[in-house]
Amino acid sequence: MNNKILKSFLFVAAGILIGWLLFSYFGSSRMTPYQVFSPKAPGYITDSSRAFSETVRAVSPAVVNISSTKTIRKQMNPFDDFFDFLAPFPDSRSKRREQSLGSGVIVSADGYIVTNNHVVEKSDDIKVTLFDKRSFRAKVIGSDPKTDIAVVKINAKDLPVIPVGDSDRLQVGEFVLAIGNPFGLNHTVTMGIISAVGRADVGIADYEDFIQTDAAINPGNSGGPLVNVKGELIGINTAIFSKTGGYQGIGFSVPSNMVKLVMEQLLKEGKVTRGWIGVAIQELTPELGQKFGLKNGGGALVSDVVKGGPAHKAGLMRGDIIINLNGKKIKDVATLRNAVSQTRIGSSVNMTILRADREMNLTVSIMELPADAEDAVPSSPPSINSFENIFAGMAVMDLNPAVRKQLGLDKDEKGVVILRIDPALSEETGLRKGDVIQEIDKQKIDNINDFNKVISRIKPNDSALLFVNRSGRKFYLALEPR
Repeated sequence: MNNKILKSFLFVAAGILIGWLLFSYFGSSRMTPYQVFSPKAPGYITDSSRAFSETVRAVSPAVVNISSTKTIRKQMNPFDDFFDFLAPFPDSRSKRREQSLGSGVIVSADGYIVTNNHVVEKSDDIKVTLFDKRSFRAKVIGSDPKTDIAVVKINAKDLPVIPVGDSDRLQVGEFVLAIGNPFGLNHTVTMGIISAVGRADVGIADYEDFIQTDAAINPGNSGGPLVNVKGELIGINTAIFSKTGGYQGIGFSVPSNMVKLVMEQLLKEGKVTRGWIGVAIQELTPELGQKFGLKNGGGALVSDVVKGGPAHKAGLMRGDIIINLNGKKIKDVATLRNAVSQTRIGSSVNMTILRADREMNLTVSIMELPADAEDAVPSSPPSINSFENIFAGMAVMDLNPAVRKQLGLDKDEKGVVILRIDPALSEETGLRKGDVIQEIDKQKIDNINDFNKVISRIKPNDSALLFVNRSGRKFYLALEPR
């Protein structure tokens, strides 16, 4: 009897178990319209994600929020004196306070911070807020508007620091992170790639060698770091290209090597001194390259040499093309300008030039950079030429002492000055009223007779190479037939 009860119990239990298993397998599949599974990401993706997170965790504490306040003086209108009798506090109408937000990077444990000059320029009060929410008043140690870099200092110790990387080793396509305070949103991190390096002629600063990135940069990111995946500082975020004021996929950063050079000089001397060799240089357009017999692109064309300057003493001449400086290929004007400006004053550089299709090597000393002058226009009766060629539509006259003085030229300068030029011709060629033509096709132009003689030989479909003096700035210009 007991055996029968036990067998019955086991039979029922087995049935329940089998029924439950069958229901679990078939019943649940009917109730669920899809199969649930946990995706497994490849190891290299999870490793990369973790690496970016680790980089952000290491770098963020060294990024600060900078809030600056400056006083802006309003333009007074002609009736202000009258209204002063009515206003009890006239200064409140003539001044206003303006606040700006930016970012910065701690570069030394004792409180030195690098940011943009435009973030702290002319500020009455600068407040720095750290990652741990502590706030400090800061003072400007030095600034360099020509690169838009400034160094400020707070009284703090044992601060986290970002290591500085070598921006010369950057490759287009590398992953980068931008960290800052866009629109006041503290410690925002964005990711992108390096879109280009060596961007110049952007019109942001005098000395440009920007890293271009598509990492999102917005107002408030200025002065913040651009870092590589190792967590090294490779740039200071400075500007964006935007038609709306917001992010459009193009941001610019000052490369870390330029930042380091500027920072070291500001800390040591309180100012930045730049190298100078005493030449005026210009870009080699394809037309100019053709006129100078340049087969390959690149190089910087020497349009003038300062008498007694380092280049003049080394034997450099107008019309030379500089193609190499201390083993570095000169791609364009910006490359040469940056290379010379960053060379130690008092040192010598080896320069390779192209002169009349022949390569030459020169040694040039580096001196400290001096200063420059503005534009002027003469007013004298025009002397119109009637030739039917590329010079048609231009009126010129001889240089005289009065015109030389008005244009700020040396008394020994010769040539013909443009008094009137057809607007279409001016737009096409880049010539302006007040320009002095001193050479045409490498033939010297001392006066109007030389000018007429040379251009009379130019046929309607011929081009011409001009050497122009614009208020002391000399350059070559290639005129193509219209």
